[in-house]
Amino acid sequence: MSKTLNLKGETGDVSLDLLEGTEGPPALDITSLYKKMGVFTYDPGFVSTASCHSSITFIDGDEGILRYRGYPIEQLAEHSDFLEVAYLLLYGQLPTADQYTEFKSVITHHTMLNESLLAFFNGFHYDAHPMAMMVGVTGSLSAFYHDSLDIYDERHREISAHRMIAKMPTIAAACYKHNVGEPIMYPRNDLSYVGNFLRMMFANPCEEYQLSPAAEKAMNLLFILHADHEQNASTSTVRLAGSSGANPFACIAAGIASLWGPAHGGANEAVLDMLEEIGESANIDKYIAKAKDKDDPFRLMGFGHRVYKNYDPRAKIIREVCHEVLDEVNTQDPFFDIALRLEEIALEDEYFVERKLYPNVDFYSGIIYRALGIPRNMFTVMFAIARATGWVAHWMEMISDPKQRIGRPRQIYIGPAKRDYIKKQNR
Repeated sequence: MSKTLNLKGETGDVSLDLLEGTEGPPALDITSLYKKMGVFTYDPGFVSTASCHSSITFIDGDEGILRYRGYPIEQLAEHSDFLEVAYLLLYGQLPTADQYTEFKSVITHHTMLNESLLAFFNGFHYDAHPMAMMVGVTGSLSAFYHDSLDIYDERHREISAHRMIAKMPTIAAACYKHNVGEPIMYPRNDLSYVGNFLRMMFANPCEEYQLSPAAEKAMNLLFILHADHEQNASTSTVRLAGSSGANPFACIAAGIASLWGPAHGGANEAVLDMLEEIGESANIDKYIAKAKDKDDPFRLMGFGHRVYKNYDPRAKIIREVCHEVLDEVNTQDPFFDIALRLEEIALEDEYFVERKLYPNVDFYSGIIYRALGIPRNMFTVMFAIARATGWVAHWMEMISDPKQRIGRPRQIYIGPAKRDYIKKQNR
């Protein structure tokens, strides 16, 4: 039997259904609230509002749980690879051996970009931010692949999804090459998804590129961990753009633009900025004191999470990989030493424990990117490559939802009440 909540209003009573999913808290169905009672709800940032039904990702922030299609992120990180996870997010099930082989082949053979599209990069200033190029080039894909843009055709949606996942690493690497003034490298079909990306990033025509197994493993893991994270700002942006019927490439470009914000995809950059400010381990105690001082503007970046009120499950996985990567590149990065010491203090200090300010995924990811030689202005681009798969999965789910309607949030108007126009000479 379904549960309801009965409200009494001036115009009469209204019963609101309580909607329950497989897991997680129930949601109050308020779709009829305005019609029956003449009132809206007020929820800045929509932090207490469920905007859709979704079967893709489940998060329990209190318990530190993250699952893709029901599979714990810990199991996927240990046993899977990124393309298998991409298949899972798109289709809802882990692929069979034959399905995986076919999917991998399709993605691999869609990695090249139209030559005319590559010419777009010449139009960007030499020092253009890679994320600016990502937004522009991704949005332009619809001008080249308009043969399959009927969003109400299931096969067209699938082709667009495959193209998006396949071409994101190629676009990202081209953004980097343009930014540093090096020739754009073409993809190779004999490499893995992640290995191909690393080669396009760091290879040059003058010598053979040697792929690091540790680097490939680390990047594969980071892509898995960043593939999706429920209805965050960028995913909600993709859904909102898609609700208007916009083509998938425009929707993903909108998601990239949202991700660009420092409060979202730029958080790992902020962590490195913080470590740079601390400078050395000897200064940690001073900065810990500054972090505790509510009147001091300094904040420990990479600690705590808007959703996770316990330990970020992704951070636990990433921490181990950090050591492997640093051992591989044979460097004693002082940033990593500071990070480990900060983590140790934060996990033991009563101030941070009480407030559950545990290290999150951004705390370590920036350190790994730094160790792999990826420049800071490319950090958010790395995020975008991985998250594009989640965005596409949510877009496909939204389009196929019979209850889908154009997004249209309401407001509480606080501007002037009605007033009459006064001619200029009388003002």
